[in-house]
Amino acid sequence: MQEKKTGSRTIVMLGLLTAIEIVLSRFCSISAWNIKIGLAFVPLVLAAMLYGPLAGGAVGAVGDLIGALLFPIGAYFPGFTLTAFLNGMFFGLLLHKKRTMPRVICAVAVTQLCCSLLLNTLWISLLYGSPFEKLLIARGVQCTVLVPTQIIVIGILTRSTSLFARQAIA
Repeated sequence: MQEKKTGSRTIVMLGLLTAIEIVLSRFCSISAWNIKIGLAFVPLVLAAMLYGPLAGGAVGAVGDLIGALLFPIGAYFPGFTLTAFLNGMFFGLLLHKKRTMPRVICAVAVTQLCCSLLLNTLWISLLYGSPFEKLLIARGVQCTVLVPTQIIVIGILTRSTSLFARQAIA
């Protein structure tokens, strides 16, 4: 198998996906101080599927950092950047080489339960001094909405990325 080099085309594509992630996250999401529902995961998943876990993590982390600096929703907290990186890593680890529906479900479950529900709830609790248990219940609603949404959208993306992957990586 031939080694892939990180060329200018890859860097441009990752930059474009990062920009799209920022726009979707900051301007096209339903946000409150403790929940956020939107499609900002789409460019992150595309980066992870097409280029692997580190690229997915980088798009997540850089998108969160730039978005927080240019278009702050609240105080910047590095824990959210770590969570965004981990989301991209998990999607890449589970979806980069082999994209099956069980892997999609596993990727969504891991990112939603571990990253969104547990880690982000912890960060919000630390940042705002809110009780973790009460936040966990409220944020469970977000996960209940996002799990089926992400499974459906990522399922569609896995079917449609084979042509896109050949063009983007070539």
